Amino acid sequence: MLARLGALGAPVSVDTFAHVTRSGDSLTLYNMDVRFRPDATRRILLLTHWDTRPTSDEARDSASRTLPVPGANDGASGTAILLQLATMMADTAPPVGVDLLFVDGEDYGPSVEDMFLGARRYASRLGESDRPVYGLLLDLVGDADPSFPVEELSAQAANLVVRKVWDAAERLGYRQYFPSAVGGRVIDDHVYLIEAGLPTANLIDFDYGPNNRYWHTPEDTPENVSAMTLGMVGEVVAELIYSGG
Repeated sequence: MLARLGALGAPVSVDTFAHVTRSGDSLTLYNMDVRFRPDATRRILLLTHWDTRPTSDEARDSASRTLPVPGANDGASGTAILLQLATMMADTAPPVGVDLLFVDGEDYGPSVEDMFLGARRYASRLGESDRPVYGLLLDLVGDADPSFPVEELSAQAANLVVRKVWDAAERLGYRQYFPSAVGGRVIDDHVYLIEAGLPTANLIDFDYGPNNRYWHTPEDTPENVSAMTLGMVGEVVAELIYSGG
């Protein structure tokens, strides 16, 4: 991933940090950031987590719960979209500064205290001089039966960002997949950015497969991810960027 980002000619940085889990595991983690239009004073942040969960704790078969989650949707879907957007922005400069952030340790677990590690790290180092005006998190954005209701905390703390994204989806004809109704609250990376004073919306379809059967299981595989959904979400985010952010 670093090689692909580095080949685009945009500044790429890696933040290496450590975390000791509740059970005593010592982790070395990596956040990756690539900046487009680094000279621009008005910037937006697009982020996703690039890791996946080391255990399939939601597997129906108890024997499978020690297996790692393949992460085709829960991790790789947002990563794939941001990588494609990076290629697009390298070819056609955006009208606003854009920071792409790939965070590590979002899904390590099993408890919340050992999750969202990369987002916490980024939030703790967020200064005033380089602060984006807002953030947009992509998580679980590849389901074959997509629906992106407005996540509750996003509606409360980043409603302007929500309106920008959902308006972009409507302009592209995707209103049926982006209902304006507010859904449930999801504890995710955006929580820590909001707490740091950066309004950040979470674009998430937290119902993966029939009755959410693929989430945190060995069934989170490429055949359960839709190229159509990835393309649609990528188009919406590109519309957000190139309409001025």
